[in-house]
Amino acid sequence: MSNYLISIANHETAAGGIIHDPASKLKVRVFDVLKSKFKPSKGEMRFFVTANDEVLAFETKGYKKHRELLILQMISWYCSYLGLFEARIYPNWP
Repeated sequence: MSNYLISIANHETAAGGIIHDPASKLKVRVFDVLKSKFKPSKGEMRFFVTANDEVLAFETKGYKKHRELLILQMISWYCSYLGLFEARIYPNWP
C-alpha cells in the first residue's frame, strides 16, 4: 500500500484534514460529519465511512478523472492511520 501525506490545519482534528497523493497530485478532503457541516461540492467524487461511532465524509479536491480505485486506497490508508479497522466505505450517505 502506498504512503500518502496528511495536512491538518491548526483548528482541525486528525479527522478533518486533507490526504495528498504525491504521485498523482490528487487531494481528498476529510470531514467529520458529526462535528462539522459537510456541503458537497459540484463535480467532485465523495465517499462516506462509518466505523464505531465515527461518520466521515471524503471528497476529492480538484477531481480530474482520477481512478476510483486510487481514491478508495487513499481512504482505506487514512482509516488505517486513524485505527478505524472496522471502517465501511459507502458511495452514498449510509
